[in-house]
Amino acid sequence: MDSKNFYITTTLPYVNAVPHIGFALEIVQADAIARSQRKRRKEVFFNTGTDEHGLKIYQKALDDKKDPQAYCDEYAAKFSLLKEKLDLSYNNFIRTTDPHHIKAAQEFWKKCEANGDIYKTSYKAKYCVGCELEKTDSELIDGRCPIHPNKDLETIEEENYFFRFSKYQKPLLDLYDANPEFVIPATRQKEIYSFVKGGLQDFSISRLKNKMPWGVPVPGDDDHVMYVWFDALVNYVSCLGWPQDEEKFINFWGTKENKNAIQVAGKDNLRQQTAMWQAMLMSAGLPNSKQVFIHGYITSNGQKMSKSLGNVVDPIFLADKYGTDAVRYYLLREIPGWDDGDFSQEKFEQRYNGDLAGGLGNLLARTLAMANKLNAEEGNSDDGLKTAIIKAEARSSEEISLYKFNEALIAIWDLIAYCNKIVEKEKPWEQGSQELIDKNRKVVGSLLFALKKIGEIIEPFLPGTSLAIADQLESKKSSPLFPRISNG
Repeated sequence: MDSKNFYITTTLPYVNAVPHIGFALEIVQADAIARSQRKRRKEVFFNTGTDEHGLKIYQKALDDKKDPQAYCDEYAAKFSLLKEKLDLSYNNFIRTTDPHHIKAAQEFWKKCEANGDIYKTSYKAKYCVGCELEKTDSELIDGRCPIHPNKDLETIEEENYFFRFSKYQKPLLDLYDANPEFVIPATRQKEIYSFVKGGLQDFSISRLKNKMPWGVPVPGDDDHVMYVWFDALVNYVSCLGWPQDEEKFINFWGTKENKNAIQVAGKDNLRQQTAMWQAMLMSAGLPNSKQVFIHGYITSNGQKMSKSLGNVVDPIFLADKYGTDAVRYYLLREIPGWDDGDFSQEKFEQRYNGDLAGGLGNLLARTLAMANKLNAEEGNSDDGLKTAIIKAEARSSEEISLYKFNEALIAIWDLIAYCNKIVEKEKPWEQGSQELIDKNRKVVGSLLFALKKIGEIIEPFLPGTSLAIADQLESKKSSPLFPRISNG
């Protein structure tokens, strides 16, 4: 049964740095999905927020000579700013320092503990502060984390609480077998299946408070705080008011029979979202997620982004310079939905001038100019244009449901190109007999109708542009949607 409710969440970025374009990609993708579901008359719960506990945040606050909470408040505000800059439609912004979340994380711990899945033991492990994860020797390259090769690994040797991850090998494999599209794309499902099939090791879920005090207190043990991943993952249910608001939780997260929850995450989060978190849900007796979409990385001019290389891309700077929808368009059109992509200033400006200014913007401007000259009104399209509109709408809807955002936009821009070809072929600006004027008026009327439909179809991707098209069609007053970028 298709639920009238829809739940979607991003991961929560750490507040140890300003927002970067990789997270902008994730949250814009999630926003496009949320908006497309609202177009289908779904009631959408769209969650994002900030992850504010853990060693690297604690160390960064100390380095900046700030109280950890004050440091988190400052950086959470920077992430909150993305809502305005990227025109995001999320309706919940959770912080893992929120009092309700802390209580929910403690209740989640108690449920896992009651199920026999939490125990205390001494251990020694190599730990990457950048990943906030323990690392086995097989995961290291030349003794370093491949994701954070510039960070020294720390050796942890202490008494911690552990989660019985090993207990959930078969339940997880059963989950993947029963749901072949649990992880999208299929390559990521195969990857996590292989990881789980290879055997699972119990993982540490606490830290000694006297060494790392910045975390959620462990219930019943004042000497320990929760390991950041255990605490942070619980946000996906605490954001719904769990465990107190059972009705809201069931309505949006769903039940074991009817799941609603869609998660969006980067490929560096594959293990945490599709195995660790799912095992934790099983332990706590809660329904698993419905599906997890895993997106790729963004490189900068073909290189991995890093502060040392000076090639980190600031999405807020881009939005201020080029406009919100220009940034949204590039992220959704240029970056493959299922794979890695690249950012470069040159490619950004090519997309802007070619697709936005020269394609959509030019079509709207000259159609309105001709409409005003001919006193044309929106009218019925010919069969060819009607078919093209129906095809674009159906294909766009299908592709976004598969998280192929670039393919969805290609479908819309194929329709825009079709309309521009009609203009070139019919030349409705030509003067002549009354019969020719009537014919031209009909052509322009059909183009006005097509632009109205384009504005509607484009809304999940470029919401501001959608509104601007509707306003200009109603007022018949043209204003550049995307002023061309000069190369001078």
